[in-house]
Amino acid sequence: MPILPSFAPPSSFRLGLRAITGHTGKLLTSISARSFSTRHLPVAPCFQYSSRGALEPLRVRATSYSHNLLPRISVRMASRFRATTRYIELLDSYEDSDGLQFRKEDLNQREVNKIFGPHLRAPIANQLLRILHGRRVAGTLNDPYLQENTASFSDADIKKALQYLRANIPVDEVINAGLRAEDELRYLEEQQQGDGKAEEQSEETGPRNPSSDTMVQKRIVPAGSRVPKRPKPESPYGESLFDQIRDRNIAKRKEEERQLEEERKKREEEDAKGNIGTLQTQTRKPRELSPFVKKWTERASSDLTEIPTMMAWERLLPSLAMTILVLAGCAAFAVFYTPPRRSDRLWPDIPPAAATCLGLIGFNLTVWITWRLPPMWPLLNRYFILIAATPRPLQLIGAVFSHHKFSHVVPNMVALWFFGTRLHNEIGRGNFLALYVASGAVGFMTSLAHMVLLKGLHFTTLGASGAVYGVVAAFFWLHKYDEFKVLGYPPDPMAGPQGLAFIGLILGLHILPLLSKRAHGIDIASHLGGLVAGVVGADLVKKRLDEKARIRAERLKSMKALEKVVQVKNGSEKGSPPVAGR
Repeated sequence: MPILPSFAPPSSFRLGLRAITGHTGKLLTSISARSFSTRHLPVAPCFQYSSRGALEPLRVRATSYSHNLLPRISVRMASRFRATTRYIELLDSYEDSDGLQFRKEDLNQREVNKIFGPHLRAPIANQLLRILHGRRVAGTLNDPYLQENTASFSDADIKKALQYLRANIPVDEVINAGLRAEDELRYLEEQQQGDGKAEEQSEETGPRNPSSDTMVQKRIVPAGSRVPKRPKPESPYGESLFDQIRDRNIAKRKEEERQLEEERKKREEEDAKGNIGTLQTQTRKPRELSPFVKKWTERASSDLTEIPTMMAWERLLPSLAMTILVLAGCAAFAVFYTPPRRSDRLWPDIPPAAATCLGLIGFNLTVWITWRLPPMWPLLNRYFILIAATPRPLQLIGAVFSHHKFSHVVPNMVALWFFGTRLHNEIGRGNFLALYVASGAVGFMTSLAHMVLLKGLHFTTLGASGAVYGVVAAFFWLHKYDEFKVLGYPPDPMAGPQGLAFIGLILGLHILPLLSKRAHGIDIASHLGGLVAGVVGADLVKKRLDEKARIRAERLKSMKALEKVVQVKNGSEKGSPPVAGR
């Protein structure tokens, strides 16, 4: 009789270690439950060995109780995302247009750029990967009827997507395709049997038209969804004729609902296209451009057929160097600027703060009007809009004064006038202009880095929002502990919010769109970059102004002391008797 080696039961430390590290298995489940609970769970039967081999398994009662008095502790295994890889696990609600989730979180733009290149956006690339992963599991990878869902993608992108999926999510595509074929064959056989029974019933009832209850709606095998399974009847006697009739009526009702839904969507599409009635089926043609506009449109357009292949640092380094030069120039301008005399000013009767802000507003409005002149489009496209695919260093400065829409330029200029005049009166023209230009340049440098590294290369941006947010943040930072009242509220004696509260409010309004998944056309990175630049610039200006005030106070103090000395000396000279000569 062979002797089997006996193994000592594992210790509690070993069981805890296995439970924490995620090792699974029937042995771990049974042993851990037996060790940590006062009640035994069902254990897999053990075979009894003899000289003849394995005999019947020893029966172990599942209701046996242990005399172990240790407290009962539940062991939880860490849940992890597991992609669907087998055809039998495919849900009945699967659709080819939706695909299957291939990982817990979608790929970000940086990962998409590594797989496909910078020409695909992250949501579109993830949709392609979901569709192809679903086809691999559903066995429809080579189905020609489903190509319309991926017709917008090139063969190279589809090939790259399949290479990524096959390298990271292993799926037995051959077995899944075979199981799909078996289900389709069974589905067709059931449909043929149902049609045959319906014909027999119609012959028995006579030549009259079949009623709606017995009419069978012919269906084909669903191409982009899970082949439906035959539901198991709840009755122990199997599926009756009434069950079959009910199933056919349910299927007929679902088909009618589907047709009604398609008609509703078609009507909505026609209404969106501007169709007036049911007889109008052609969409409105876009307004044709004049030959003059077409000529300047072609000259302003780029000759590039695709985005140039460049490294991220090749796009960012020239603009970063330009940003550093702009900051250095702004610092030098703020230090060495000397206000002109009243007679040398262009508008001597207007306060300096109003004149400076009106000059900036006028320049922004001039550029906005210039966008309406087609001959200026080539120049504006080259230097007054920041393009992530082909950035130029001078675009960081030109885009600060550029706006496309009137609804964009108006709120920026209103905020510039309201906060700019107040900040100008406190820090002076040199510091104000330096802070405005520096905030705009830093804001667009932040936006360019965000687009190149994360968002994508097919975006462009422009506007004075970054510079204006820098001015607003600088004003509130200089008054961070001062209380403000908006239109007299809150009323006295209640205290109003401080300047730090307004800065926090602006930050919160910009962080919420970042957390939301809804699409928006706001350049959040530019706003945040200008906000930070304004705070830092205001702090530096305040320190410089405090230092100049301290030096001026020391000079005045020394001058007053010198005047006292002179007065005392003059008084002593007048009161002393003249000295007699020899």
